[in-house]
Amino acid sequence: MTRPVAVAITGGIGAGKSEALAAFARRGAATVSSDAIVHELLRREEVRRAVVERLGNGVVGPDGHLDRGAVATVVFNDEESLRWLEELLHPLVSAEYLLWREQLAALPVPPQVCVTEVPLLYEAGSQSYFDRVVVVTAPEELRRARSEAAVEERQRRLLPDEEKVGRADYAYTNTGSIAELESFVSSVLDDLTG
Repeated sequence: MTRPVAVAITGGIGAGKSEALAAFARRGAATVSSDAIVHELLRREEVRRAVVERLGNGVVGPDGHLDRGAVATVVFNDEESLRWLEELLHPLVSAEYLLWREQLAALPVPPQVCVTEVPLLYEAGSQSYFDRVVVVTAPEELRRARSEAAVEERQRRLLPDEEKVGRADYAYTNTGSIAELESFVSSVLDDLTG
C-alpha cells in the first residue's frame, strides 16, 4: 500500500484554514476537517451520553442531538469542562483520522496527498501523526473580521502564531486573494509530489 503524504493545516481562528483546505481539495488532495470529524463523533450515542452526563441536559437540542452551540457555551466558560471534553474527543478524532488515512491508502489509486484541518494540532500534541505541517496565519483584526467566534477568548488557549510558524514545514500569511492562497497551495503540492 502506498500511503498518501499526510499534511496538517493549523492556525488561529479566522486565519483561513478552511479556505486553504478547500484549495488543497481543488488541487486533487484528499481532505477532511477535524471539526467535521468532531461533528460526527458528537452524534455517536456513547459520546452523547458522556457529554450529557458531564455537562447536563441543557446541551441537548430539540432534535435529541447535542447542540454544538450549547456545548461550546458551557465549555468555553468552564476550563475544567473544556479540558475534559478535549481529553474525550482528541483521541477519538485521531483514531478516525488514522482510519480515514488507512482507507485512502487501500484505494486502487490512492491520492498522493491527504490534508487534514487541525485547529489544535500542537496544543493536542497531534503533529506526530503528520508528515508535514502547514500553518496559516493572518493579522488579528482580519481574523476577527472573518470569524464570528470570540477570537480573543479562544486565542488565549492557543500557541502563538510565531511558535507555530517556527515548528511548521510551510507557513502562509493569508492577507491576500484566493488566487494567492491557491498559488501557495500549488507550490506546497509541487514540493510534496515533485
